[in-house]
Amino acid sequence: MGKGNAGCEDGGAALFYSFPLSSPLPQSLIPIPSPLMCFFSLSMPFLLCLSLLLFPILSLPYSHKEPHMVLEVEYSGLLKRARSMMPRASVRETGFRQGNFSLWIEPLLSEDAGHYEALVRYGKETRRCQLELGMVTVTVNPPGLLVEAEPLLLNCNSSHPAKLVDMRWFHNGSLVPISSRFRSRHGALSISRPTVSDSGPWRCELTYSDDERVSASFNLQILGNSVSPVVYAAVGSAANLPCLLNRDPSASSILGVSAHWSHFAGGDLKIWDISRNGSNGSFTLHLSEVGPQDAGQYCCAVSIHGMTITRDVTLAVMTVTPSIKGPVAEGSHLLLICSLTHPRGHEHFQWRQLSSVQRYYPGSTLELIHVSQEDIGTWECSVHGSEGRLGAVEYELYITGTVSPVSHSAPLPPPSAPRFLLHLTSQHFPNLIHTLN
Repeated sequence: MGKGNAGCEDGGAALFYSFPLSSPLPQSLIPIPSPLMCFFSLSMPFLLCLSLLLFPILSLPYSHKEPHMVLEVEYSGLLKRARSMMPRASVRETGFRQGNFSLWIEPLLSEDAGHYEALVRYGKETRRCQLELGMVTVTVNPPGLLVEAEPLLLNCNSSHPAKLVDMRWFHNGSLVPISSRFRSRHGALSISRPTVSDSGPWRCELTYSDDERVSASFNLQILGNSVSPVVYAAVGSAANLPCLLNRDPSASSILGVSAHWSHFAGGDLKIWDISRNGSNGSFTLHLSEVGPQDAGQYCCAVSIHGMTITRDVTLAVMTVTPSIKGPVAEGSHLLLICSLTHPRGHEHFQWRQLSSVQRYYPGSTLELIHVSQEDIGTWECSVHGSEGRLGAVEYELYITGTVSPVSHSAPLPPPSAPRFLLHLTSQHFPNLIHTLN
């Protein structure tokens, strides 16, 4: 008899075997749930009176099922399937008439493991191919929605009969080193303090004593708060402090999620309770008007599934302090000092006059040696970081005895009164909506 080809294909990565039809069974292991292609191919120019019969011989120790027909295809294209395989098992019509009798099982279930046999009849000839299908799976414990800081266990199970000699875990394609947070034991990986950054694809790779290497993947999703930002706000403006879960709890039928904010100010502890039954997972704290006394660290604590997810948000307040208190006379020497509470150390400042012709002045202090009519108007101090523009504060400069260039339809502010506004680039803080005062 000639040679056949048998193998299994998993999402583009395949294990192929070429062997005499009378040789011992090869074994292929593929992850679940993945499309499976186990094939038997004959290189023949013509096929007449062809029929295909595929059925598993489930003789593995853990299976007690009797052999049964999985799929049968006649040359006319008539297709018959076992009830348990409908509509998961199929043979591609285009390849079938060219001698490709590939069996596709999608999605693959754990009970599909076992021995498969293909019978190909054409004329008076009968060809036979046998294949053993093994399984490798990754499961998570506890099952269901996982919450940040809740310990979890990733189990990697395989039906390969040889002795396991090595196991490796990969996260986002990178090998995970064993540490106090990641521990490997008995075919499993325990994560003691999972965070949102642990979400994503995990892959286990198993190596056996017969040099067989198999792997399976699992997409891990962890509910938590993904950011610990710094919010920059101008004094006198409104500020929104974000506390946003990376997933909507109500999408998993979890209701009654609540949060509370806390902040130490002047030796006193301020607490805000926020309840969002069935919300989209947003627990933003809105402060209508902030001052230097409001700056500092705020803590958001979200209670869900008996676990508490905490995140710290820092409010940095921007102010402008003029060197001259009260009215500013023409010809005066004026310094405008832009300051920021709770700087991170990498920020830099920039001044500009908001006029038709804009000029930029680097640094946190703007020096006007001789104040003139050209200096009247709005001056903006902006703060920048490696990620771009972070925020800004504006100062309205008037000179004693001059007419303000602003519209006379609105009442004029007192001389040299600062006007503080907040500008945030939505690119850097997409969850924040700030109101300009």
